[in-house]
Amino acid sequence: MDILAAKLQATFGYGTFRPLQREIMEASLAGRDVFALLPTGGGKSLCFQLPALVRDGLTVVVSPLIALMKDQVDQLEVSGVAATFLNSTLDETEARARLRGLHRGEYKLLYVAPERLMLEGWAENLKKWNVTCLAIDEAHCVSEWGHDFRPEYRQLVKLRMLLPDVPAMALTATATERVRRDIITHLRLREPALFVASFNRPNLTYRVIPKDQPLKQIIEFVRKREHESGIIYCASRAASERVAESLASRGFAAKPYHAGLDGAERAQNQEQFLRDDTRIICATIAFGMGINKPNVRWIIHHDLPKNIEGYYQETGRAGRDGLPGDCLLLFSAGDVAKQTHFLDEITDDHEREVARRQLRQMVHYAENSACRRAELLGYFGESFPLDNCGACDNCSEPRETYDGTLVAQKFLSCIYRIAQRGGFSVGMNHVIEVLTGAETDKIRRRNHDQLTTYGIGRELSRSQWSAVGRELMRLNYVTVATGEYATLELTAEGMTVLRTRMPITLTKPMETPKAKRVAARREGEVACDEILFERLRTLRRKVADERRVPAYIIFGDTTLRAMARYYPESVAQMEGIPGMGEKKRAEFGALFATEIAAYLSTNSRIAFA
Repeated sequence: MDILAAKLQATFGYGTFRPLQREIMEASLAGRDVFALLPTGGGKSLCFQLPALVRDGLTVVVSPLIALMKDQVDQLEVSGVAATFLNSTLDETEARARLRGLHRGEYKLLYVAPERLMLEGWAENLKKWNVTCLAIDEAHCVSEWGHDFRPEYRQLVKLRMLLPDVPAMALTATATERVRRDIITHLRLREPALFVASFNRPNLTYRVIPKDQPLKQIIEFVRKREHESGIIYCASRAASERVAESLASRGFAAKPYHAGLDGAERAQNQEQFLRDDTRIICATIAFGMGINKPNVRWIIHHDLPKNIEGYYQETGRAGRDGLPGDCLLLFSAGDVAKQTHFLDEITDDHEREVARRQLRQMVHYAENSACRRAELLGYFGESFPLDNCGACDNCSEPRETYDGTLVAQKFLSCIYRIAQRGGFSVGMNHVIEVLTGAETDKIRRRNHDQLTTYGIGRELSRSQWSAVGRELMRLNYVTVATGEYATLELTAEGMTVLRTRMPITLTKPMETPKAKRVAARREGEVACDEILFERLRTLRRKVADERRVPAYIIFGDTTLRAMARYYPESVAQMEGIPGMGEKKRAEFGALFATEIAAYLSTNSRIAFA
């Protein structure tokens, strides 16, 4: 067994690498700069943690969040790795003690925020500490095109100049081609080895349903998952408070999380979620980046996300342990209108246009009848090889189609006639008002009530026409003009359809599912003795509370489920259990083996295929 594989098994308790992990580590150990894009749950952290145990000197890890630093250091310490962090949460005495340890070469990894590296005196420290690798986590923060740009990340280029011979590793879980180029340029990576893993998260199920009494829909969903952890993302602070209060009043362990809360309360709510005291966090997008909780089993989007990249990142917080996760998006045309209104108030033309385009892509994803997995992967430039993923609503329950030739002709013709009459195009709302025969000042002032298309679409409601219009945009028959106003224009394909009366097939809008269909059955759950699994969870919780760390720091659910499947009754039998490294086996193995033996004294084993 080679040294990387041996260290992986001995320290972290895993017998195999995830895709690209070994290649990334070997390139870094060979002294090359590395750019690595691995999806959330793909094992990014191990790519710099394991080489740090093999090479001499210190690996400096740049991380944007204090919570993430503590979390990763706690996990490393429990696995027997000498790691530390320096940030504003430490008092002066503790900070000095850690600095002394760094000067003595006691640590293999140091986690630090980018702004701290720029403080006076740090250049001298870094030169003295024998830094042999610089790992930049969440590297998309360096790009203004990324979904979470942080200006302080731009300063990291100074580190390259300070430590010119130290190999750098930039890691991210989500980045388009443009953002990837930006990261490499701004961090001055020198002919980096490039690794881009698949964006596919096969253990996640994606579903979109029309938002209809959202609180009721959420309660129905959560009731079927009462013992599982989940995150509900809301567009506003008020919504996150309202949903959390409603769930808490019905007996669910739910707390809000948003930037408007007092810092202490926000930190407490997050800590309770990490420790499983709180099962549900109702959060704005301020929550989640860098939260390394592996057993989040579901994600709900109460409101429409602003862009696909953010949506992918947020849904990616489910199932980081490789076990199944459910992702549910509640969609309404009202949310689209609300967000469009906010975007119209952006004063910078370029910024407004980018935001509009991103929102249209998100709406396209929500309303599209194609495979959702293929849509997500396509956004990141990756094709999905199968016709049916079997794990999204559109693949498992395809929506009906209908002959939309007549309604398409009406909509396209209305755009054409309006432009022909006034020499200019108008927005979606005005087109629909003409079609439905609305009596507004704007219509009368422009004489649009004299058009042949005025009132020819009264058979459909405004929301139904909106759905038709958006689908014609998805089919590339209609486009949105660039500029201050989001006006509609016919594409060349749209003109051809209008002239030839070509048959058009449209998809029926989503229907609100019956309550019994809200919770899809999970495929891929690791079969185990569920009663024993709950007993082991209780024991894990007790051990974690004694150490004042989140439960998953002790063992992940994958490890507990393996124990509850194979029934190891001694420390020796614990060997081969995933996530059971040597230090954890020595420290916790006997305790858990004793619990399993006690369980078997009054219960028989279940035979699994």
